[in-house]
Amino acid sequence: MIVETLLPLGKLDPGLREPEIPLDIREFGALAAVAEDVGVGAVLVEETKDDPYQLLALGAATTSSVQLGTSVAMAFPRSPTSTAMSAWSLQKLSGGRFLLGLGTQVRAHITRRYGLDWHAPAPWMRDYVNAMRAVWNTWQTGEPLQFESEHYQLDVMVPLFDPGPIEHPDIPIYIAAIGPNMCAVAGEIADGVRLHPVCTTKFIDDEVLPNVMRGAARTGRRLDDVEICLKPLIGTAPNSARLEQVVETVRARVAFYLSTPSYRRTFELHGWGDIAREASQLSRAQRWDDLPGLVHDEMLHTVATIGTYDEIAARLNDRFAERLDRIEFSIPVNNADDADAFRQILGQLK
Repeated sequence: MIVETLLPLGKLDPGLREPEIPLDIREFGALAAVAEDVGVGAVLVEETKDDPYQLLALGAATTSSVQLGTSVAMAFPRSPTSTAMSAWSLQKLSGGRFLLGLGTQVRAHITRRYGLDWHAPAPWMRDYVNAMRAVWNTWQTGEPLQFESEHYQLDVMVPLFDPGPIEHPDIPIYIAAIGPNMCAVAGEIADGVRLHPVCTTKFIDDEVLPNVMRGAARTGRRLDDVEICLKPLIGTAPNSARLEQVVETVRARVAFYLSTPSYRRTFELHGWGDIAREASQLSRAQRWDDLPGLVHDEMLHTVATIGTYDEIAARLNDRFAERLDRIEFSIPVNNADDADAFRQILGQLK
């Protein structure tokens, strides 16, 4: 497995609250350099509070070998041509190290946060990716731009707005997915699928992989042609006493997922649908402090992987080594001893 990480290293997002270690955009370049130094395979960013492409430009300027990518950048609020240009620029700046991860967002955010019309996301994403690749092909080969689909009609590219060919034009595209249709689209057209942390091993085996294979078959591909990537929910600490504190943050995160209808299918697969519906009711009533109490230990240890630094690599390998090509993981690195501990864990992950 290639180990990827968000920044700052060791960030653990509890869901409804602010993370204990927030990201300062002014430190991103230095933090990316630290991640590269300890041996992480890729530095990723999510589109939440800062523009992901600007963050990665900062990281590209301070690193030389680590891959740089968006774990999730929002596709639909940007035109395919706009995203194509951001990716093209980062691929040039990084010398071919850029990974483009795209997500859809849910209906309420598309319509009420971005002010766009809503369309069925899976076919929309297919058109989006194909349109973007058509733009890249025009820039790289000089062929006229001609792309027509349900959602996009592109046929204008004048020299002023054509950046021309680059040394590494094949930019890997990853699609964030959890539902069957989006998993199938990822299998059909993407280089990889990025799964939500709520995806358990059972969900990956029973739901994700069959649908990725279904989509891959549409275009004559195999499952091996699609990288399976996951940001698992992980709770780890140097010792058991500190781990007890971390576990409560992890439990709160699981409760956040439990209360979110979009993620309910995972809990239903494990027979916890009634608890998920109860959690949604508590969420609507804004009874946030009551949510973690619904996450019993079996649920916690099924959704999350928990262990001390000495244990965590083996537990992640047991769960994911045969399932994943890329895994997001890190621990806080504040000094040389932390860096050595992280390197040791990285050396054990398979």
